[in-house]
Amino acid sequence: MNKRDLIDAISDRLGDKKTATEAVNAVLETIQSTVASGDKVAITGFGVFEKSERAARTARNPATGATINVPASFVPKFRAGADFKALVNGDKK
Repeated sequence: MNKRDLIDAISDRLGDKKTATEAVNAVLETIQSTVASGDKVAITGFGVFEKSERAARTARNPATGATINVPASFVPKFRAGADFKALVNGDKK
């Protein structure tokens, strides 16, 4: 399922594609801006979105074997909630 499929599925429930598009965009933009600012977004039963630091490291170019210094960076991280995990594992309907 991609973003367009998600909007279609939500528009079936809301009855209006424009409202569904605005809702999906609002949720995604809010999660992205909140996580980018360093806060975490916890949706009970679904999961937690947060900002995680990736330490600097040295890597190796597999083609040449040369070492490369990779700088520290921040990455988004998602941890699934218990209800979501149970649904994926077929334990909950």
